[in-house]
Amino acid sequence: MDLLHQYSDGQNNDDPDSPIQNPNSPESSPPRLLPGRSGAPQVDDTMLALTVATSNEKTLSKPIDPTHHAVGFNPTYDQLWAPIQGPSHPYAKDGIAQGMRNHKLGFVEDAAIEPFLFDEQYNTFHKFGYAADPSASTGYNYVGDFDALHKNNAISVYNIPKHEQKKRKIELKKKKEEDEEEGENDNDGDNEDGCEIENPASEVWLVKNKKSPWAGKKEGLQGELTEEQKKYAEEYAKKKGEEKSGFGGDKGEVVKDKSTFHGKEERDYQGRSWIAPPKDAKASNDHCYIPKRLVHTWSGHTKGVSAIRFFPKSGHLILSASMDTKVKIWDVFNSGKCMRTYMGHSKAVRDICFSNDGTKFLSAGYDKNIKYWDTETGQVISTFATGKIPYVVKLNPDEDKQNVLLAGMSDKKIVQWDMNTGQITQEYDQHLGAVNTITFVDNNRRFVTSSDDKSLRVWEFGIPVVIKYISEPHMHSMPSISLHPNANWLAAQSLDNQILIYSTREKFQLNKKKRFAGHIVAGYACQVNFSPDGRFVMSGDGEGKCWFWDWKSCKVFRTLKCHEGVCIGSVWHPLEQSKVATCGWDGLIKYWD
Repeated sequence: MDLLHQYSDGQNNDDPDSPIQNPNSPESSPPRLLPGRSGAPQVDDTMLALTVATSNEKTLSKPIDPTHHAVGFNPTYDQLWAPIQGPSHPYAKDGIAQGMRNHKLGFVEDAAIEPFLFDEQYNTFHKFGYAADPSASTGYNYVGDFDALHKNNAISVYNIPKHEQKKRKIELKKKKEEDEEEGENDNDGDNEDGCEIENPASEVWLVKNKKSPWAGKKEGLQGELTEEQKKYAEEYAKKKGEEKSGFGGDKGEVVKDKSTFHGKEERDYQGRSWIAPPKDAKASNDHCYIPKRLVHTWSGHTKGVSAIRFFPKSGHLILSASMDTKVKIWDVFNSGKCMRTYMGHSKAVRDICFSNDGTKFLSAGYDKNIKYWDTETGQVISTFATGKIPYVVKLNPDEDKQNVLLAGMSDKKIVQWDMNTGQITQEYDQHLGAVNTITFVDNNRRFVTSSDDKSLRVWEFGIPVVIKYISEPHMHSMPSISLHPNANWLAAQSLDNQILIYSTREKFQLNKKKRFAGHIVAGYACQVNFSPDGRFVMSGDGEGKCWFWDWKSCKVFRTLKCHEGVCIGSVWHPLEQSKVATCGWDGLIKYWD
């Protein structure tokens, strides 16, 4: 009751030390509690209203710190934009305190304006000296030179009157005729047509918007080309013409096609050519053996050898492609010397491919050219190019389709040429990366391609539609694929250091029971091959070794240290059952028995 008594007598309490303060003061005490009918304390309504009002006044008067990112109450618009309390900043301009600035000149608000409208007002101000006021919410308020505004009737650079357009067009045409009569154009700072432009933006708008887009052909706008422009146009037309005729514009150094014969005579006393196979060239039996020792080394290339191919059926010659831009053919059966050098590429040679009879072969180089050579004479029969680098070239193995050339290009396409006419007859464009291999299967009715997109695709020959697409998350790129002698299996060199086997039947499924591993080929397109009887699988690796696996057991049979550096290619002799040729980036070709 003492507490209640104090509250009830709080109005007359003048003791400064008393905790109960005058209710009229700004900092009022809590509301008085009065005894009700039930004896329970009650709140005085007048006192409660006064307390709420004073607390609201405190909140309204509470300053808002502009540097804070959160406000603990719901402020009004007047509170948000009220002047900041306290002394003003001594260097503040226009009454804006430093905390409110987001620009060195004050506070800048974001505004949405179309780029065209901004350019219009910007160029108008720089040409005429006036522009529309962007801060005006309604109507057209202008800033700048008002005399020029009235003189020009408030037009902008993009809103030229019709009479002005007609006048400029007449002046443009007259000036053009004068320039044609004089025969020279030496107007510094003028446009191509010799007409001085006061404002480039307005002239561009005039040229582009003189007629609507569907108004037909524009006349009087195309002037004569300058000497520099004519020169550029001629070079561009020449480049386009080269690309259409089959030569890439970025072909690099042009090399004249030539060939050098290194043998004693091109024909013997009976008139037989030097490429003719020996009469007694045939296999003694069908059983192959793993080679053990080095028999011969061919060294003539000055850089690494990228591919080797035995002469078809007989194997008495071996063709090699090198990074020194040359292709050489070597004697295997007799002297073991270089017989002929073919020089026609300006950059490294990537791939080579014999025709079925061996009298002709293809070479693909990084100079973006594919050349079709006569093996005996060394003449270039024809050259093909699309302006892209060919990574693999193949002739259709059918005897009646030896004129059909397939090339896997760096631009994800497989391009098919008819070499008789020189025309591109088909493009197979489904891959997502450079095409690395082309392998014919199913009696040459289909072919399988691999690419840097880590997929295998099966195509019907002549139809640019994928009939089988093989791509799994665990698959790696397969830069080399070889067909088993029984034509039922494909061996694919995978860049995760293993050789995978796929069937060539309808489903082209992965044979999970056959997997050849142990070698290190990650990052190198080492060629994989089979022995002629199909009993052995062989491949080079990145450490210069040649690996031999047993086809049935998938176990490593033997490894040979063949080259210093990468052993990129290995081929089995078609007739000699135990002889293998290897090539490497050390520039050597080695023959093993």
